[in-house]
Amino acid sequence: MSTPDFASLGISAPVLKAVQQLGYEQPSPIQAQSIPILLAGGNLLGTAQTGTGKTAAFALPMLSKLDEKQKTPQVLVLTPTRELAIQVAEAFQSYAKHIKGFHVLPIYGGSDIGGQLRGLKRGAQVIVGTPGRVLDHLRRRSLDLSEVTGLVLDEADEMLRMGFIDDVETILSKTPDSCQRALFSATMPPAIKRVADKYLGDAQQVSIESKTKTVERIEQSYLMVKGHQKMDALTRILDVEQFDGMIIFVRTKSSTLEIAEKLEARGFSAAALNGDLTQALRERTINRLKKGQVDIVVATDVAARGLDVERISHVINYDIPYDNESYVHRIGRTGRAGREGKAILFITQKEIRMLRSIEKSTRQTVSQFNLPSNEEVSGQRVAQFKDQLVGMSKSTKLDKFNSLVKEVAAENDIDMAVLAAALAYEVQKDRPLFPKLVTIDTPRATTNERSDRKERPQRERAERSERPDRSPAHSKVEKPSRERASRDQSDAEDIPMVTYRIEVGRNDDVSPKNIVGAIANEAQIDAQFIGHIKLYDDHSTVDLPEGMPKELFDHLYKVRVCQKALKISVDNGTAGEQRDARPSFGDKPGKKSGFKDRAAKKPGFKDKPGFKDKPGFKDKSGFKDKSGFKDKSGFKGKPAAGAKTSDGAKPSAAKKAHRGQDTDVRKPRKRPVTDRK
Repeated sequence: MSTPDFASLGISAPVLKAVQQLGYEQPSPIQAQSIPILLAGGNLLGTAQTGTGKTAAFALPMLSKLDEKQKTPQVLVLTPTRELAIQVAEAFQSYAKHIKGFHVLPIYGGSDIGGQLRGLKRGAQVIVGTPGRVLDHLRRRSLDLSEVTGLVLDEADEMLRMGFIDDVETILSKTPDSCQRALFSATMPPAIKRVADKYLGDAQQVSIESKTKTVERIEQSYLMVKGHQKMDALTRILDVEQFDGMIIFVRTKSSTLEIAEKLEARGFSAAALNGDLTQALRERTINRLKKGQVDIVVATDVAARGLDVERISHVINYDIPYDNESYVHRIGRTGRAGREGKAILFITQKEIRMLRSIEKSTRQTVSQFNLPSNEEVSGQRVAQFKDQLVGMSKSTKLDKFNSLVKEVAAENDIDMAVLAAALAYEVQKDRPLFPKLVTIDTPRATTNERSDRKERPQRERAERSERPDRSPAHSKVEKPSRERASRDQSDAEDIPMVTYRIEVGRNDDVSPKNIVGAIANEAQIDAQFIGHIKLYDDHSTVDLPEGMPKELFDHLYKVRVCQKALKISVDNGTAGEQRDARPSFGDKPGKKSGFKDRAAKKPGFKDKPGFKDKPGFKDKSGFKDKSGFKDKSGFKGKPAAGAKTSDGAKPSAAKKAHRGQDTDVRKPRKRPVTDRK
């Protein structure tokens, strides 16, 4: 059967004209199957990977059915990130350029709400927004969804992962029952399927299966390198690799600034991109990358979500992502528009299993990258220097300088070649043509790490057989795939959880995404171990694993979200009573020990990318190696702030430092890990 063209799909004449002018010839599989369904007015449940053309799959039919005379919102598209909202809005604008009086308005957090309010007041047929900001406008009554005829959930699985699913359901409940709905997701976890069943009714399903989740045009490779040698290895790659634009992915916001500054100092054109930057600055950075004003962007996952810049030829995973979907999205930033792309993954010895998990998930083998040698680096620098000299000699007026050099040579009886060599030496001192590079060990990842797995399943099954059965609701929880996804998922579910209170809530415009990001990025806790989140007006609660190390707890206490310190404390269900209570984490009689002992008892926990052994956690500044921390006099036995002595009285400030008794804090309640709300 021949592949249909856009004209045969039935889209309106103005939209078809725009599509043809954009150079689209044949619809992608997701477009060919989805457009007729949406044009006919049916609900749609689409499953397809990123980069398959999902935006056009819903934008073209929605625009074809648009009432040009109606200025109130007719189509609402929900996206998980600001960047994706902007990208989708731009796509709508380009497809609707021949529709008179058309207006699309992106609304998202981090930008001036006043401009959005004015835009809504003027009128827009299509609204593209993030769930949090859409809810804000609904509460303000600045957004009216009563006449919406089409609603799209784009990347629904990502919205689930970021904690937006409750907001999404609230928004869905505000739309008319007659509203046409479409949901697109790369995966279909139970929570997304539940939303689809509830709000999409008898939706027609379209599933696009791909042999591999990554684009074949992307050349993937890995480099095993020690953490402290990553920057030297990166510099060698940048010296030798012929790239146009590049994105370097890191885990934390602070790393984006640090690495961008180091690259700038080494002569590369680099800029940072993270969630702390204002939206205007983020957009300006992306535009600079598009225009070639900057060649390298160092970014976090959230900041680069939905980033589409054709000139990106290389993606460097400076820090390995913790879930396979993030890896796919990362490397999908290159190889766009039919171009070739290259992705290089930095890993440490501890992260070999995560590499194997990525290979299994993507169904592609990641080959070893050969780090450029000293000779290759020197050869490349020399070649570039020669090109510069030749270019300058042809384009620059050198008469006066030629006379000057001849004069110096004659006065000092120096050969012209020697003088030219001296000038070349002076010019290259900041970036030596023949550098003495440090030795970097790059061993090959082997499969020896799997040898210890053979006997583990029996041991794990034996131990788990003694555990109480989990509730049916709990057994259905879907967690993001990570290294050893299936086993890690069950391991996380078996970890007892404690409910903590944090002093930031709805009044501070906080969202679950903000809380997850702060805990995951700043405290280096894997998001897999962050459980249920509840928002209240002046505070929130979050479930974290029992036995959290004291140094980690102390760090989280000071972490700021929405300009407020978390001031984390154990939640005992009594508002305000233990707001400042900071529990002791020493071993208490009759109580389970913390993570260290738990790790010894629980197979596989110690090696899980989560807490003590999580890459980067042990070396986190301010923890283990913090000057004076470990040996601080009286610290180990110091009672927690706000705790009471055995007679019910609070110890005085003078006595706190000298008491060795543990704080009598009630044992925290255990809760199962659930989907973050």
